[in-house]
Amino acid sequence: MPWQQIIEFQRDIYLAFAEHIKAFASGGGWLAFLAFLPMGIAFGAVHALTPGHSKSILATYLTGSSMKAHKALLVSMALSFTHVSMAVLIALLALPLVSHSFVNAGTAPALQALSRGLLGVIGLWMLGSALFRHSHTHSSGEGVIVGFMAGLIPCPLTLFVMTFAMIHQVVITGLLFAVSMMIGVCLTLSAVALLAVVFREQLGRLMHSRPELLATVSKSVEAIAGAILLTVAGFELSRWAGLG
Repeated sequence: MPWQQIIEFQRDIYLAFAEHIKAFASGGGWLAFLAFLPMGIAFGAVHALTPGHSKSILATYLTGSSMKAHKALLVSMALSFTHVSMAVLIALLALPLVSHSFVNAGTAPALQALSRGLLGVIGLWMLGSALFRHSHTHSSGEGVIVGFMAGLIPCPLTLFVMTFAMIHQVVITGLLFAVSMMIGVCLTLSAVALLAVVFREQLGRLMHSRPELLATVSKSVEAIAGAILLTVAGFELSRWAGLG
């Protein structure tokens, strides 16, 4: 789906959401809003296709791990839950920090700087894991922690949706829509997780006769990704601080 169509699709759903919020706030019943709620799943799934949402972190981590598909899905679920939940918590606790314009939907300089810092932490962890861990295996518990860390970067459109609902004093509608968005985000990230596992397993079959080379390639992928994340995080933080 071309980017322009994705942007227009998101805008159409958001505008429809805004109309339903206004109608509900004006005394409308639950029926119309609940009937519209499944569109939040489509909204979240399509939004997760856009840049961000830690897809590259998820794919890189799973490519370099030994996790099977069902455990990889746990990582994607942890990432999705934290990604959306953090946005909800920030909206509830720090409404003045959030932009109210659609162009800069849910953005805030301080929150963006925090996100870059978290990316750097994840990059450092991935780099250290690749360089210093002898046995390159990853438990499902460790994977959930990685998903949690990556998900700490809040979803900007969830911030915007929650802010709009709070402005109209119908927080429950924002929470319900956020849950439906989380399901959609999880569907997209789960697809990314499964594709990463399939890619790794196919690569493993190709290198079945050379396990040492496979281990080296896996560690190299994780190390390179970690170094890139550290570089990007450092650049963005220095620019935010006015040093770049």
